[in-house]
Amino acid sequence: MAKLKDVARYVRSKAAGPFWITVDIFFPSRDVYDISRDAAGLATTAIEQALRLDPGSAKRVDVPDLAVIKYAYPRRHAQGGAFERDMHGGQQFVPLLELEI
Repeated sequence: MAKLKDVARYVRSKAAGPFWITVDIFFPSRDVYDISRDAAGLATTAIEQALRLDPGSAKRVDVPDLAVIKYAYPRRHAQGGAFERDMHGGQQFVPLLELEI
């Protein structure tokens, strides 16, 4: 098994409005995407566990033509609020890099 950080070309997270974060996983080719997309480590439940999200809160969208898997999930605190720690959502992907796929 390989880790996501060794297989994906890019993994990024970003704000998707004041209440949502998106995570995008870009694979280097359609072949690598096809091999990786059904890995247990990329199941929505695995992503929720890695990011410590409530079960059933994340949504997954596959974009095979771009060799991308996208996840969206609600923020714990609204963007720009007093308890918000990552306004742009740019650091949220880091726990996913070590996932076995």
